[in-house]
Parts: sequence; structure tokens; C-alpha cells
Amino acid sequence: MKKSLLVLGTVLTLAAVSCKKNESGNKSVIKIDSTETTVTDHNGKIDSVTQGSYTVDVNGKKTVKTDFVYKATDGTLVKVVFKNDPKESTVAITSNKKTFTLPKSETKGEETIYKKDDMTARVKGDSLHLEQGNNIIELKRTKI
Repeated sequence: MKKSLLVLGTVLTLAAVSCKKNESGNKSVIKIDSTETTVTDHNGKIDSVTQGSYTVDVNGKKTVKTDFVYKATDGTLVKVVFKNDPKESTVAITSNKKTFTLPKSETKGEETIYKKDDMTARVKGDSLHLEQGNNIIELKRTKI
């Protein structure tokens, strides 16, 4: 009986020592700093319908991209990505596997206007008013 307790104690001690984790980790892994971007409305409240926001740092220049989902009056969902970098600000609108990227042309008060060729996007609050020729599409920011 004493031998079996001694053997059991030895086995448990060896098991406990061998399962000890190494907290130092792999030294060759590069750690990446990530920053969280919070999107707020004009009143300083956190925007709860943001689908994703991330900052990309390329050669010391930061680019902020914010993804939203908008819903048209007919129920169609549209992905909209706002990109702000030191060179330009753009909006990319994706629907039916087609993406239209429009550069920012002007800001009037609380309304931001993006234009390219015959397409114009007017963003004010949660609304996006898209015009192309005679076609007008009203979009409203939504949660999925």
C-alpha cells in the first residue's frame, strides 16, 4: 500500500511539473498594436450602428476605415465604407457585387458630398442620398 501511494504521489508530482506553462512565449512572434476607433455622432454619443472601424498604419500614415450597412427603401442592403487618410477621403458603396468609390468633394455644415462623374452621394447623419443621372436612391443606416 505504501509503495502504491509513493508511486501515485511521484506520478502526480511529475504530471504537475511537466504541465507547467512557459509564460515567456515565442520570442520570434511580432506583436501588433491595435487601436480601437469609436465613432461618435455630433452630440458625442457612441454610434451604435457601426459595423466595423479600423486604423491601418502604412509607413507612418494612418488611414481610418469605417464600415456601415445601409438599407434602401426597397429593403436592399448596401455596404458603405468611409475611408479617411492624409491624401483623400472617399466613400465606397457596394451593392450587387459592384463597388463605386467616390472622392469627397465638399462639406456643407453637417452634410458631406462625394462626387465622381455623374454619381453624387450626400451623407447627413444616418442618411445617404445617392444620385446617378435621373436615379435617386435613399439609404438609411441600419444594423444587421
